[in-house]
Amino acid sequence: MTRLLYRTTRATLPVAVGGQGIELIDSEGRRYIDASGGAAVSCLGHQHPDVLAALHAQLDRLAYAHTGFFTSEPAEQLAERLIADAPPGLDRVYLVSGGSEAIEAAVKMARQYMVETGQPQRRHVIARRQSYHGNTLGALAAGGNAGRRAAFQPLLIDTHHIDPCYAYRLREPGESDAAYAARAAQALEDRILELGPDQVMAFVAETVVGATAGAVPPVGDYLKRIREICDRYGVLLILDEVMCGMGRCGTLHACEQDGVSPDLMTIAKGLGGGYQPIGAVLLSGRIFDAFAGGSGAFMHGHTYMGHPMAAAAGLAVQDILRRDGLLANVAAMGETLQQRLVERLGDSRHVGDIRGRGLFRAVELVADRATRAPFDPSLKLHARIKQEAMARGLMVYPSGGTMDGTRGDHVLLAPPFIVTPDDIDSIVDRLGAAIDAALATLPS
Repeated sequence: MTRLLYRTTRATLPVAVGGQGIELIDSEGRRYIDASGGAAVSCLGHQHPDVLAALHAQLDRLAYAHTGFFTSEPAEQLAERLIADAPPGLDRVYLVSGGSEAIEAAVKMARQYMVETGQPQRRHVIARRQSYHGNTLGALAAGGNAGRRAAFQPLLIDTHHIDPCYAYRLREPGESDAAYAARAAQALEDRILELGPDQVMAFVAETVVGATAGAVPPVGDYLKRIREICDRYGVLLILDEVMCGMGRCGTLHACEQDGVSPDLMTIAKGLGGGYQPIGAVLLSGRIFDAFAGGSGAFMHGHTYMGHPMAAAAGLAVQDILRRDGLLANVAAMGETLQQRLVERLGDSRHVGDIRGRGLFRAVELVADRATRAPFDPSLKLHARIKQEAMARGLMVYPSGGTMDGTRGDHVLLAPPFIVTPDDIDSIVDRLGAAIDAALATLPS
């Protein structure tokens, strides 16, 4: 009997007792290839000796000091590294404990910036349907996943949602990438004009949509158009790279591939690689200057922000990414993963799309490939795939809701950056077998 409240009350979970490289080990000695990095977290795999050494060394010096009284060397060093590698214009770092905290802080930064600059009427946040930005109330309000929001809707602040840039589902037949990108971006300008050009404070978007739609990248010059629209109306652009960032897509920041710099960027997950809970907001110089020249403080804070142990882990992970050239491996293995997925699953009548960037890939499953109709959500195909994958020693991140938060199934893959071609073959072979087995369990 457990006293823990698990994510579901109907599960009996294996007990993780160890890890080695890309594998986790349970108390029965079974090994599982971590092909999802947990939730796109374990970018260096498990028990990396250099990260462990950095944590031991930091623990011997200092475990904790409250940021109301002190800063710390690892926090300062991590901030220097993050800004040295940041997109142009990002100038300061606000360290927190995870992605939800980062989004919560970023939205509050946007609001305080408007107050500090004499625009207190700007209060509206625009985001996208079928997005996910975290589970705190502010982050959940920004998110556009209908299923996650439903029970808590009366508690959520008002936000406004437009369609995502989701080519597989929303591009018209024969529509070019350029035409679709223009149409998808125009939805933002239309909503700004509807709400009032001087009433909107921020637009929030995942650079590459994560778990709730399955590694959906932007098309064409969509993000450049979004950046131009935000600039035209004085709206702050918040890019959420909690899941898709920190090397996951083959560049340190996913938006590098789109030639766009945000006003605020949220990062987490791969920042610390799972070795400590850590997240951050990267903010532009003009936002910092507004705080510094106005009230002199950001009216926010958490007990564990800037935690020395977490910062030491984040810095060690970033050092290893640089030293071992792992971003190049992400790009190369990402192409290999895409190719192997297409070879193994591309002809399946129930595979609608295989997409993503770097080692951030997803397979979208459909009941009918011609019409792209989803499976009945009551079948819980994604849950069946997870069960079959675990039985084969494979961890993947299946989810439902690739259309409206309640319909559709996809499987997200986000393996550690250290994978080899042989690892990719094992992942794809086991995934293919798990999907076939799960489909075979559906009623005819």
